[in-house]
Amino acid sequence: MKPQLPIIGKKPRAFIVAIAMPLAIVAASAQTNSDAIFHAPPKPLAKDAVVSDWPSFLGPNHNMVSPETKLLKSFGSGEPKLVWEIAKGLSYSAPAIADGKLVLFHRVGDSAVVDCLDATNGNRFWRFSYDTAYHDRYGYNHGPRCSPVIANGSVFTYGADGKLHCLDLATGKVRWQHDILSEFKLKQNFFGVGATPLVEGDELIVNVGADNGQCVVAFDTKTGKQNWSAGDKWGPSYASPIPATINGRRYIFVFAGGESDPATGGLLAIDAAKHSVEFSFPWRGRRYESVNASSPLVLGNQVFVSECYRAGGALLSLPPAGGYEVAWTNEHFGTHFMTAVEKDGCLYGVDGHGPGDAFFVCVDLKTGHELWRAQPKWEETFQTNDGPRTKTVGTCRCSLLMADGGCLCLGEYGHLIWLDLNPRGYKEISRASLFLASDSWTPPVLSHGLLYICQNNRDPVTGSPPRLLCYDLRAAE
Repeated sequence: MKPQLPIIGKKPRAFIVAIAMPLAIVAASAQTNSDAIFHAPPKPLAKDAVVSDWPSFLGPNHNMVSPETKLLKSFGSGEPKLVWEIAKGLSYSAPAIADGKLVLFHRVGDSAVVDCLDATNGNRFWRFSYDTAYHDRYGYNHGPRCSPVIANGSVFTYGADGKLHCLDLATGKVRWQHDILSEFKLKQNFFGVGATPLVEGDELIVNVGADNGQCVVAFDTKTGKQNWSAGDKWGPSYASPIPATINGRRYIFVFAGGESDPATGGLLAIDAAKHSVEFSFPWRGRRYESVNASSPLVLGNQVFVSECYRAGGALLSLPPAGGYEVAWTNEHFGTHFMTAVEKDGCLYGVDGHGPGDAFFVCVDLKTGHELWRAQPKWEETFQTNDGPRTKTVGTCRCSLLMADGGCLCLGEYGHLIWLDLNPRGYKEISRASLFLASDSWTPPVLSHGLLYICQNNRDPVTGSPPRLLCYDLRAAE
């Protein structure tokens, strides 16, 4: 008998009531998923196409750069083709993909839900859930912010309420768990917990944000035991820890700083071998209601950090002798939660706090000088029940993904655009309107020629609910 899996998109009242402890519902093989709609199979991969998994936030290289090639660059009528979709609950988290499995972390009713799906068709392998009472104090999304991480045969999830779980990738069963807020005596941050953990070797690195030398904590991935901790200055942020080897030394860079008065935070450079802070660089807006949310970007022997509450961006150089030197600062290059990308000696990113003041900016990597600034906008006509309606739309607080020699841009309101970026400006290669829904802040995920997009709010034109959508981005043979 096949296991009966609860339906996403409808509040599973009886299921929620029945939960006393975290629950996993397991299928031996992927089962037909009544929540998913399969539209059409994707094109075959080109014989010489380079493909990869996407096991963690920001991709396989932790920088929104994908090694994939042979991707569809021209969006004609009806392109890109929709392969499958699934209604999802509340969340800002991106899916993680490895070994043909896609893990989605979201909130359905009063349950935090982890779904393990077949990445090619949306069929479900297993579902795990637990009760959550998290409520966003500012009225935003009440679901998870952190993306799942797949590594070492496990799935790691970190909920907005501070519940940290390690699940078996094959079965969804709990290997270990922690209640971080309770165990470390923390209060809820501005927008709950939002810093996706990092797997480094056999350790899970978490920006816990506690005092007493526990800003950053490493847990054993197999047992959940705390191995070490470091840092005592700053609280938790919304930026993911980033690993890098610089001058022959392995570092973990943590851009810390959340709710604090006065506002404090900055970059911690942790020596991965010594488990100690090599240096700290204070960098944080002065406003109380400010956060560090954009993950550090490592470029050779340099690290770029940025925030949008007036401090802006800073590039640090790490000399062989240790420590750091400030290469430059630019208060007008302040990324909010979006990650900047590098191409041919230039940094490209979105400066601004809200959609109205979000500017696409290019700066010279050597000097930090701004080369150009733009605010892409256009008129678009939508069919509504009352007839056609024209609206001014744009990229706003968009996400950038570098792949196959180009830049794929996901706009804040659901537009997908291939861009050619250069020091003189940008050129739009192709554009598609996937939906019209706000808060499309979740970065796109690219794996094996398939593109995964999160629609986080209801589309006011079509009425479509929040969904995870899988598109065919494979070029023809």
